[in-house]
Amino acid sequence: MQFTEKFDCGILPIDSFHGGGSMIIELKEPKEAEALFGGWQETMIWSCLQGVMGKVYGDSPKNPASASAVLGDFHFFAGKPKKEIILYETEYFGKDFRILVPGDEHWGEMIESCFGDQVKKTVRYAVKKEPDVFDRERLHGMTDKLPEGYTLKMIDEPLFWRLRETDWCRDWAAQYADYAAFQKYGLGVVMMKEGEPVSGASSYSGYSGGIEVEIDTREDCRRRGFASICGAKLILECLERGWYPSWDAHNRRSAALAEKLGYHIDHEYTVYEWTASGSHSGIEGYAGKDL
Repeated sequence: MQFTEKFDCGILPIDSFHGGGSMIIELKEPKEAEALFGGWQETMIWSCLQGVMGKVYGDSPKNPASASAVLGDFHFFAGKPKKEIILYETEYFGKDFRILVPGDEHWGEMIESCFGDQVKKTVRYAVKKEPDVFDRERLHGMTDKLPEGYTLKMIDEPLFWRLRETDWCRDWAAQYADYAAFQKYGLGVVMMKEGEPVSGASSYSGYSGGIEVEIDTREDCRRRGFASICGAKLILECLERGWYPSWDAHNRRSAALAEKLGYHIDHEYTVYEWTASGSHSGIEGYAGKDL
């Protein structure tokens, strides 16, 4: 695949290694880029910097001036804006969709100039990280509302591999290389009906000390309160382990559910949703919590 320039991006094949003189490499020591992401309260970045999952790319193996942290659909850009970082090919770029998160407005402008109509500018909602904010009694009350005929099942190994092959809920397990990695850095609960998953809350990613929450409900089962039940159960399980269940809201519905579970919204922030086709219809399920 090749992207054509808009404004200052030039004609730069995405398989270019030097990209106009700047060599972009995977950092074997991800913490070399830690200063560039300083103050960014984003657990997926922490996962990358800790070497738990994801990768970090930069323009130098030591003290890079520009860097990106890549985990699943998400690409976070920090440091000096550089088109080579934005366009650099990684194993993740084979996807049809990704979420580009600029470190500042200059990164945003460069993303727009490089991709044009392939990106849609939108907002997500950052949620405050408050470990002691949860009301356990209230959360237990939510889980008690499990309807008759439904069960809650923690993700074990057979279910882990099954979920990875189920399109609508594969993100509950997809970022983990295997079940051993999930056992160490992941956690999830699935609502089952007659042996089939209908809703669930799991770790999209994990880091040392917590997880990033991913909640999905099968399309024909939404708007029944299932997401609240599963979310409450996952939070309680995290608290039992001493983990923090981090939440990042894709839209206002996700933000409202977060508040219902005890979180507090911090601020909006800008992201760019990239699609290979340039079409941005029907992508809700890629990047958020389908409730």
